[in-house]
Amino acid sequence: MLELLEKVEKRYREISDKLSQPDILSDQNRMKALSRELRHLEEIKETGDEYCRLLKSVEEARDIIHDNSDGDLVEMARAELEENEPHLEEIEGELKILLLPRDPHDAKDVIVEIRAGTGGDEAALFASDLYRMYTRYAENQGWKIEILSSNPTGVGGFKEIIFGIGGDGAYSKLKFESGVHRVQRVPVTESSGRIHTSAASVAVLPEVEDVDIDIKENELKVDVYRSSGPGGQSVNTTDSAVRITHLPTGLVVTCQDEKSQLKNKTKAMKVLRARLMDQAIREQQTKIAAERKSMVGSGDRSAKIRTYNFPQGRVTDHRISLTLYRLHEIIQGDLDELIESLRQREQENQLAAAGLES
Repeated sequence: MLELLEKVEKRYREISDKLSQPDILSDQNRMKALSRELRHLEEIKETGDEYCRLLKSVEEARDIIHDNSDGDLVEMARAELEENEPHLEEIEGELKILLLPRDPHDAKDVIVEIRAGTGGDEAALFASDLYRMYTRYAENQGWKIEILSSNPTGVGGFKEIIFGIGGDGAYSKLKFESGVHRVQRVPVTESSGRIHTSAASVAVLPEVEDVDIDIKENELKVDVYRSSGPGGQSVNTTDSAVRITHLPTGLVVTCQDEKSQLKNKTKAMKVLRARLMDQAIREQQTKIAAERKSMVGSGDRSAKIRTYNFPQGRVTDHRISLTLYRLHEIIQGDLDELIESLRQREQENQLAAAGLES
């Protein structure tokens, strides 16, 4: 533990020096990344200093108890030990978590893609429910939301909706939401009161900068066409919709929400970069998973991760076997307990894999 803290101290000094260099100050992306790392290292340093102080106090108290015959002094040492040992254990646990390798994308903004699955109109309505759930959660966090692309249905649902969420640590919290979400309820169109099961898939992608993914112009096929569906007066009379095909991978992104062709292209490129980064991340995770099991679930988008049962008012996350009877609050955006439980399970598995479990 002390060796790790020495490495943290060394890295802290290195970054502090770099942040005063002119070439770093002129590179906003590099400066932001180093500043985020420095804030994390500061947290480790503060916790590490407290750990070292308590460790020294506990060791000194133990030495007094072991070596001293003065009854009053031994009694004082025992009282100090009784007070500091539990605190030391608590700080050590916090420090172990802080020292775990961080997901390099945790601090990034995200792009969320929700698609209706099996269930027809009811699945589209459920996709709309999930969209509201995430946007309300984001609003409660003080994050920004931007719709990038949508394909609404006539009944108030979405066949597909893609939107961005920007805010501190957005990916670190929302990354666990990727997968198939299942709903069990009586549709508003069901006259007999029979419960239907529908599904929607959610993909949470870290948003990337131009520098993160190198996309060459000759790798892109850009088509423009006339927009369709709801929109302003000019939406159906100009070739403003954009379809971008990434030729090496075959990935296709379309955007028609804006009246401006340029704005649609900009949004489509944002989604394309995120999808390419996500593809690279999942390829890397597949290699890791071949050696050991994934942290929380398989990460497979086809895997059912959560069920929302309206008749029983319950939500079950199948990856950690957690059931909460707070469906109404959760569907309204109160995701804190679910997300924190998933983060804790990930940390427990990481600690076990690193041999740092308590």
